Amino acid sequence: MSNTARVVGHVLRDRRLLLLSTAFLGFNATEFGVWVVILVYAYGLGGATAAAAAALVQLVPAAIAAPLAAYAGDRFPRGRVLLAGYCVQAVTLLITAAALALGAPPPLALAIAATNSTAITFTRPTHYALLPDVTPTAEALTGANAVSGLAEGMGMLLGPFLAGVVLAVAGPAVALTLFGAISALSAVQMLGVRVGADAAPASPLRAREVVAETLRGFGALRTEAAVRLPITLLFVTQIVVGALDVLLVAVAIDLLRAGEGWAGYLSAAFGLGGILGATVAVTLAGRRRLTPALGTGSVLFGGPLALLGAAPVLLAAPVLIGLSGLGRSLASVAGNTLLQRAAPADAMARVFGVLETLTSVALAVGSIAASALVASAGIRVALAVAGAVVPLVVVLLWLPLRAIERDAKAPEAGLLALVRSLPIFAPLPAPTLERILMRLERLEVAAGEILIREGDAGDRCFILAEGDAEVFQHGELVVVRHGVDILGEIALLRNIPRVATVVAATPLVLYSLAREPFLEAMTGHPQARASAELVATQRIDELE
Repeated sequence: MSNTARVVGHVLRDRRLLLLSTAFLGFNATEFGVWVVILVYAYGLGGATAAAAAALVQLVPAAIAAPLAAYAGDRFPRGRVLLAGYCVQAVTLLITAAALALGAPPPLALAIAATNSTAITFTRPTHYALLPDVTPTAEALTGANAVSGLAEGMGMLLGPFLAGVVLAVAGPAVALTLFGAISALSAVQMLGVRVGADAAPASPLRAREVVAETLRGFGALRTEAAVRLPITLLFVTQIVVGALDVLLVAVAIDLLRAGEGWAGYLSAAFGLGGILGATVAVTLAGRRRLTPALGTGSVLFGGPLALLGAAPVLLAAPVLIGLSGLGRSLASVAGNTLLQRAAPADAMARVFGVLETLTSVALAVGSIAASALVASAGIRVALAVAGAVVPLVVVLLWLPLRAIERDAKAPEAGLLALVRSLPIFAPLPAPTLERILMRLERLEVAAGEILIREGDAGDRCFILAEGDAEVFQHGELVVVRHGVDILGEIALLRNIPRVATVVAATPLVLYSLAREPFLEAMTGHPQARASAELVATQRIDELE
């Protein structure tokens, strides 16, 4: 935490990073705030059924556009993609606000709003991919990633809260106008960010390849029970999250009779609980037993919802919803970590590609299910059902999940701090970090032995834990690596032969990591990949 605070201070003193970070904060606040506004608007038109339909209209185009959005950040200059995304978001929000103010037909207004939700999918991956272009050192990049993560959490809290305030006093049209102005401000800030040539990578990932890889992941679900069970639990969790999008609006307006603004306040409370839950969930990395956290998180997720339905008290509602958000975050991280431990290494990327696809489906299913429950049985019953679903699924799957936990490989004690200290791995979340930890193999190398030979093919990298390693290029000593460091990552990242020879100057204690899990982790997390690329570039410059 102290190291993060120090590097964050660097970000705040760098003008370009400050502009990027504040623009990203505005984006996140807008994303979560607009979601609340659209659902409140639709709920006012036709209750829970209309809100569910609005959610579906927003989610489906965004899900379809997601692979194309990821491709755009690799194929075109990222600074321009980010600027264009903010501009499109601002324009579509202002047009939607005008449509609401002028009494345009609701289908037209929601269709325009869907254009905004689709444009949003271009922003987050492009932002993280752009950071290496404006950070001079690995430490600065780590700080920029930390600030970006903080901006996401703050946006999840501030956006719905701001939406609640404006909805309470002025209505949806004014709220969308405000968020359109915030998006426009983000675009203006991007004009002040100069990114040199702003070139895109030479080998971008094609959208067709993304779709093909995701579809192949369904094969792992069919054949691996250890994969199906955690994914089933995570899928059900996301269904309840989708239901809450509709239920929180219904609770605020009809159950608590508190007004439209409270839909935003309750969503903000859920976001705050999620931030606290993610903080607690950091402690799960490296733990042998995850099912206790899974059970605790599921009860905390569902219990407060059922309690709110049984005793709807206005002042207690934010506390209960906040506890639910904390439980959801804890259960999700525990479920993801268990999935990381259980899934086969050669299917890991495909499995998580499937999970991303299923998440959008689950949110849509949850919204529709909540609408049907509210219409047929009332808000209180819908809350009780939503609160019971995840704990019930955990109870039904408890014994198989425990069996998976016993069979899964847990990481070696003491490795977490070692890996976390490296800038390349520092941005990784707990589940992905777990995957790295479990695939490390301990090695001891005697003094004088050659660890890496210049010109050889790169099949793995090494984490240096103890000892000194000498780096030679063309037979000449270039640098000595000592303490905790990473070796051999350049050949993996650049897909080139080894650029130097590494010899043990003293007895070494190392951990080797094969090429496939290393590249999967880097590909799946833009922050980590960006940090790794920056370290590789610095080391190539050092060798030259």
